[in-house]
Amino acid sequence: MSNTNILLESGTNELEIVEFYIDEESDDGSVYRSYFGVNVAKVLEIIRKPKVTEMPNTPHAAVKGTFNLRSRIIPLIDLSIWLGKTMVKNEAPKVIVSEFNNITNAFLVSGVTRIHRLSWEQVEPPSGYVASFSGNSFTGVVKFEDRIVLLLDMEKIIWDLNPSLAMREEPGRETKVQATEDVFYRALVVDDSASIRKLIVNTLLRDGYEVEQDINGQKAWERLLEIKQRAAEEGRDILEMVNLVVSDIEMPAMDGHNLCKRIKDDPILRDIPVILFSSLINEKLFHKGLSVGADDQITKPEISTLTERSKALIEEKGRPRK
Repeated sequence: MSNTNILLESGTNELEIVEFYIDEESDDGSVYRSYFGVNVAKVLEIIRKPKVTEMPNTPHAAVKGTFNLRSRIIPLIDLSIWLGKTMVKNEAPKVIVSEFNNITNAFLVSGVTRIHRLSWEQVEPPSGYVASFSGNSFTGVVKFEDRIVLLLDMEKIIWDLNPSLAMREEPGRETKVQATEDVFYRALVVDDSASIRKLIVNTLLRDGYEVEQDINGQKAWERLLEIKQRAAEEGRDILEMVNLVVSDIEMPAMDGHNLCKRIKDDPILRDIPVILFSSLINEKLFHKGLSVGADDQITKPEISTLTERSKALIEEKGRPRK
């Protein structure tokens, strides 16, 4: 297969990002350009700024209104306002139309440069210092020779603008199953978002799981190799050690597709059920998870669906063993 088609395969630990920029005026009157990126898989198309209809009582000043795109009414978010910047006006600003979590939104930016093909190993997690200044609006940092590109966390922006769409704990939800000496579940949760990871972990804990967690696929893979070695040394079945892996897809260092492929290619670890839990789960991308052997795929923010299907999957393919 040629290099131009490599991204049709799954589990290669690669991604494509659309690089775009925002021009803002500095205090001295000069123009400063900031560079950002977003996963191509979340981009439907890039268009010129359309005619926008203003809406009353918008949740944030960044929501400029809506526009009609082939009979679809789409909200337009001025990314510069959300990031606390003052965008320099130009004659041809661009709009990035995106779709994730089965929701379509559009982001107004100054311009778009190009598409980059990268390995997730090139994506560094943002430091706490950078994250604090950005309101945790970025998921990763890509360093080029002449600039730094910040990967935009579109989900967080949309969830902050419309909390009803966000993933959250079910109100009044009580523990359904208590872990006992005879029946218990052990899960590994992998997500680079601390808040989402905490939510998943807390939900599983209430359902009677013992839970470990990691921040990306690379850390999780190293942990699974440790568990595999310990199981061999103690003569135990791998399913006594871990019964389920729940993984995001987009993560620095190693993505969820590559992690899943490694698990399913391993003669011992392959028995562990893997659920991909991501905003990239949709009809167009579902085949990628299938090709790496994922046992189930659930779109964020459906955490109630995650907990229901994880138990059924464990009972079917990874029943706890004593």
